Order: sequence, then C-alpha cells, then structure tokens
Amino acid sequence: MAKRFLVPLDRSAEAEQVLPLVADAARSAGATVRLLHVAPVPDNVLSPEGRVVAYADQEMSRLDGEGTQYLHDLTARLGGVPAETVVRFGEPAAEILREAEAFGADVIAVTTTCRSGVKRALLGSVAEQLLRKAAPTVMLVRPSA
Repeated sequence: MAKRFLVPLDRSAEAEQVLPLVADAARSAGATVRLLHVAPVPDNVLSPEGRVVAYADQEMSRLDGEGTQYLHDLTARLGGVPAETVVRFGEPAAEILREAEAFGADVIAVTTTCRSGVKRALLGSVAEQLLRKAAPTVMLVRPSA
C-alpha cells in the first residue's frame, strides 16, 4: 500500500483536480503527501531600458516564496492528511523524478491534458515522460472540463 504520494502542481485548476483523489487514497492508507511546484530557473529581471531590476537569485527567492505559499494554501484541501511542500527550479519532468527519488515516493499523482499529435510532439508531455522514466507508480488523472 502506498505510503508516500508526490503531487506535482503547476498552479492550474486542472492540476489541482488530483487533490481530492490523493487525499482520499492517502487518508485510507495513512500516507503522507508531498506537494511539489517546479518553477523555471529565473533570469535577471530587466527594465525596459535594460537595467537590472532584480537579480536571478532575488527572483528565485521571490518565486520560491510564492510557490511555497501556493502549496501551503492547497494543503487545506487535503482534509488533515499529513502534507509537506517543496518548490524546485528546473525542467519539470527531471525535477519531479529527482524529488520522487529524494522523497521515496510510492506514487506520483498528476493530471494529464491528453494532448495528441503535433502539440505533444512539439511540446512533449511531462506525464508521458514520467510514465516512461519514473520508478514509482504514476497515477494519471484526466481533469474534468
């Protein structure tokens, strides 16, 4: 039975639809949930005149704080299930896989947009990469319209 659920979230309502399912599964298993947000590595923020307004490390700190607050707010939707929050920076699939290993995740729970054809070929799919590369079970949830 799964004891550690990793839930990557991208600030979209679609991604958040996995939370009730994970909460129910975690509650019945006595499991812990780790909510993860992966942000892109920031560059320096420049003014229109080209002056540095915020250095990359300052921007990273700001994004980390915003991501942490976002995830913390979502823990209330888990209905008392023990939860942790983590913000990472980098390419989403790679960071999710790294975090799954570090956390010892039994399940990675994600929603999928079910793109097909050209869009998936050009953009790739984080869910598809997780299915191919993840050691833990990957639970895919199709969000409602």
